[in-house]
Amino acid sequence: MTTAVDRFRAAVDNRDLGALDDLFTEDIRLYSPVKFTPFEGRPAVLGLFGVLLRTFEDFRYVGEFAGSSQTSADGTEAPSAVLLFRATVAGKEIHGIDLVHLDEDERIKEFTVMVRPASAVQALGEAVLAGLVADGLAP
Repeated sequence: MTTAVDRFRAAVDNRDLGALDDLFTEDIRLYSPVKFTPFEGRPAVLGLFGVLLRTFEDFRYVGEFAGSSQTSADGTEAPSAVLLFRATVAGKEIHGIDLVHLDEDERIKEFTVMVRPASAVQALGEAVLAGLVADGLAP
């Protein structure tokens, strides 16, 4: 059986924003390592993913852990997955995880990205900001 997390991974692998649109709740929140407040709502998160899919070089998921955890927004227990990834941005190798929380309809309601090392976070932040500005999504 294909899960929402499997469909998410396939959409990212195929760089398919349309498939991501179907997987996100309308009020999704994405917590980024380069922004203090979350990206909120499907349009903002889809815009960010459009930039990320162009920015990451050699992006690949290298592991997955499933279970449940509390969401940041309201502290409710939700089915969750931790997806380990590797990528390159501006010549910097990134190690990271995506923490994905699902709602009762198996749609992604919360997404947290953690990245290391600090120099990669800085390179990622600069590249994403430039992409958001180029797409008219940030001043």
